[in-house]
Amino acid sequence: MPVVKVSGSGSFENALKKFKRQCEKEGILSDVKKREHYDKPSVKKKKKTIAARKKILKSLKKFS
Repeated sequence: MPVVKVSGSGSFENALKKFKRQCEKEGILSDVKKREHYDKPSVKKKKKTIAARKKILKSLKKFS
């Protein structure tokens, strides 16, 4: 959980920027996006095989 301590002279905009940076470093936003919708296990498996196939084709093109 990101925590930002603001001194008396600190502005809200600066505190918000620090908070966003900390959230980005900890990967909170990417985790939220990943959990945004549910994929059935069969869909996950299909996506995984397609990604593996693309990776193999990409590596074959690289060596050609």
